[in-house]
Amino acid sequence: MFPEYRDLISRLKTQDPHFARLFNEHNDLDQKIKNMEAHIEPGSPDEIETLKKTKLRLKDELYGLLKAAAAA
Repeated sequence: MFPEYRDLISRLKTQDPHFARLFNEHNDLDQKIKNMEAHIEPGSPDEIETLKKTKLRLKDELYGLLKAAAAA
């Protein structure tokens, strides 16, 4: 996710608790979605769709934080 911000992501994960929480939540959702799609974890198509929307919202928020930090 966002390879152009790799160094900034590493820095923010250690210096910004809000960013770190969002980043971890995004990664946890990504893994949960993959597990549901692989039928490792139970989940209906509607549940998966809802999780994907939440993951996308988190990704958008993370991108906004990255852009703001890069401009500062």
